[in-house]
Amino acid sequence: MSDVQLVWFKRDLRVSDHLPLSSAVKCGVVLPLYIVEAELWNQPDTSARQWDFCSDCLVELQANLALLGQSLIIRIGDPILILTELHNQFRFSNIWSHEETGNRFTYNRDLKVKKWCLQNLVFWNETPTAGIVRGLKNRSKWAQQWTERMRSQPISMPSKLTPLTSLASVPALISEALPSSTELNMRLDSCPDRQIGGSSQASGILSSFLKGRVKLYSRGISSPNTAFEACSRLSAHLAFGSISLREVVHASNLQGGTRMFSDRLHWHCHFIQKLESQPSLEYENAHRAFDQLRDSNQLFLDAWINGLTGWPFVDACMRALRYTGWLNFRMRAMLMAVASYHLWLPWRDSGLALARLFVDYEPGIHWNQCQMQAGTTGINSIRIYNPIKQGLDHDPHGIFIRKWCHELTNVPLAYLHTPWNMSILEQAACGCILGEHYPQPLVDYQVAAKIARDKIWNVRNSNNFHIEAKQVFVKHGSRRSQVSRARPKSKESPGQLCFNLFT
Repeated sequence: MSDVQLVWFKRDLRVSDHLPLSSAVKCGVVLPLYIVEAELWNQPDTSARQWDFCSDCLVELQANLALLGQSLIIRIGDPILILTELHNQFRFSNIWSHEETGNRFTYNRDLKVKKWCLQNLVFWNETPTAGIVRGLKNRSKWAQQWTERMRSQPISMPSKLTPLTSLASVPALISEALPSSTELNMRLDSCPDRQIGGSSQASGILSSFLKGRVKLYSRGISSPNTAFEACSRLSAHLAFGSISLREVVHASNLQGGTRMFSDRLHWHCHFIQKLESQPSLEYENAHRAFDQLRDSNQLFLDAWINGLTGWPFVDACMRALRYTGWLNFRMRAMLMAVASYHLWLPWRDSGLALARLFVDYEPGIHWNQCQMQAGTTGINSIRIYNPIKQGLDHDPHGIFIRKWCHELTNVPLAYLHTPWNMSILEQAACGCILGEHYPQPLVDYQVAAKIARDKIWNVRNSNNFHIEAKQVFVKHGSRRSQVSRARPKSKESPGQLCFNLFT
């Protein structure tokens, strides 16, 4: 029997620029595998909308591999049991995959697979993903490493795959059907306007962005009225790997992408690198002085999740996210800030809710952004977004609010951002009685912001706070001077929102 090479697809659901696949082809007959892990898809940070997007990607991947000669084999269950079964059939000596920086479940699962490989004398060839460096001890040269990886040419897809049926004495290997979210026992999750997954979708979106929409990027990414078109909308495809970051970087360089867009592609990896280097950032404060600072409040959390805080712009953003599975970065930051400061919720509680709503959930970016916006890193500025000012700045005519908060349709613009300022007669006149048709604000946002600011700064001014903060910076802080040397200078500036990763 020819040497069988098992290629394990995870969050890299494509055939182009896929080093594990192209390397495996050179070593033998490829067994392309995707494992549907029901336990993974029932973790508290996953959702049906994410699985549905992933399923789209898998359907196209399966078709693309079939065109090359060998279709994707789908198995449902525990990876150890599935690998054992396939190893008994094919006696493969190599597994090929990309390194994965995922949630705590995937981290622990990979540890089990490593142990299984050692016990079964199987070599697991894990290749880097984008600009993430496994085992990184120091950030001092990370920017240069990122640049070098992105400058290398994307890898072409293999010209063909030898079908497994060509092997002598090989039992029939039938792929299982992709299960629905219901069959995976996932919670009900309605997302009528979510993006469609798949490499062809990713290529089309990238092309439409670079050939036209990129002109709207710098001025259109902040307001939710314009961001759905102005942003690249590639984030979900990058999260599931239906296109590689390097493919996006090269296309951007060739077709006129902006410096601002390029910066965000860099920061994409910068944040994932933090979780790669410290997996506990998913569930522990980066700076431990903030432990036990906030209190869980299910009433506030439920109101925030359902877009019923009583702050119209906040509620409109949350309802748009629930319906589409996507929201631009500034509004994500505002939602997280409102939860963390005005409602004083633990970032893990609100972060899990947002993770489930984001079709483009990327653990490395998500959890570090949650901590940044909640002020628990110890090294970033404290940004307490004013939810009313944000609405006035980015939706001054109330177009977005009226689209998503139908209860407020007839409220005069003068009161649309602050409906609690209407008198009872004015409420009755526009058909919106607060407390009946639309909620009163959960708290006084100005008083809540001041209390939160005082509490945060009380921690930051405590004895020895700066000692641990320095350690956090040494481990995770950006080396901006190196980033600027790695790229040509530009008059464009990413400004305060250089952390706008949800492109």
